[in-house]
Amino acid sequence: MQRFLEADAWVVPPPLKPGDRLIAISPSGTLRERETFMQGLILWRQRGYQVELAPGYDGRWGYLAGTDVQRRNQLRQAWLDPGCKGILCVRGGYGGARLLEDWTWPPSEPKWLIGFSDVTALLWSLGQQGISGVHGPVLTTLALEPAWSIQRLFDWVEGKGQLAPLRGQGWGGGKVQGLLLPANLTVATHLLNTPVQPSLENVILALEDVGESPYRLDRMLTQWRMSGALGQVRGIALGRFSQCEPPGQVPSFEVREVLKERLLDLGLPLVMELPFGHDGANACLPLGVMAQLDGDRGTLAVLPGG
Repeated sequence: MQRFLEADAWVVPPPLKPGDRLIAISPSGTLRERETFMQGLILWRQRGYQVELAPGYDGRWGYLAGTDVQRRNQLRQAWLDPGCKGILCVRGGYGGARLLEDWTWPPSEPKWLIGFSDVTALLWSLGQQGISGVHGPVLTTLALEPAWSIQRLFDWVEGKGQLAPLRGQGWGGGKVQGLLLPANLTVATHLLNTPVQPSLENVILALEDVGESPYRLDRMLTQWRMSGALGQVRGIALGRFSQCEPPGQVPSFEVREVLKERLLDLGLPLVMELPFGHDGANACLPLGVMAQLDGDRGTLAVLPGG
C-alpha cells in the first residue's frame, strides 16, 4: 500500500450540536423543488437546529437564484455572521463558480459548508483556505436520502465517530492513502487550471455526474488526462453517473466503457459504483481529510482522525 504522510489535512469545523444556528443560502440555481426543500428544512429543524433562510434564498434571475451580487451577498453575510455555525446550500444547478470571480473568503472562524453538484465550486474554493466542507445532500435532496445516509451526514457534522467505509466495485490498482477531494465531474473540469482549483497532488479524487452523455464524459476525462491533472492524483473513486445513457439510435459507448477506457490505463487504484451522487443515495464525503481507497476490495474509507 502506498502511504502518504507529508500532506496536511484541512481544518474540520467544530462539531455542530442541536440548538446551533445555521443559514440556508442559494448560491446557484433558482429554487424549483419547493416541496422537497421544505422537507429537508424540517429534517434539520427536527434535529434541533435553528435554520434561518437567507434573504433572497428564493430569488430568481433567469436560471439563477438572483444576480451574482445578490447570491454573493448571501454567502458573504452567512460566512461573516459570528452566530452562524454552518451554511446549508438550498440546491445546486448552475452559478456557484460565478460568485468566485474576484472573490476572497473574508476572515472568519471555520464553519460548515454543505452541498454537492454545482456547490463543488464553493467547496473547492473553501478548501484553498484549508477548511474542510461536506460534499453531501442539499436541502432539496436531503429528504430523498435513505435513513443511513441522513444519519451519516449528521454523525459527521456532529463529530459522532468515524464514517463507515463506502463499498463499490473495485477495478484493481491496490490500496492508497491521500486527501479526499469529492466533486461533480463537469463542475470540476471547468475549474481546472483556474485560481479555484486546489492542489491535486496526493489526492483521492471522488467524482460523480448527472445528465452527461458518454461522449461528453469522454471529452472531460480526456481534458483531465491532457492537462496532466490525473498524473497528480493517487486514486480515483467513482460515484453515480446518472441519466448518462447513450442517446437512442446513435452509435455510442456505454458510460461504464468510457470510464474504464479513459481511467483504467492510469495504473491508479480505481473504484466504481460507490453510493454518492445524483438520483440515489448520496453518502456525504468530507473534503480534505485523510482517506483510504482500496481498488482491489472496492472500498473508500475516511481514516480515523482524518
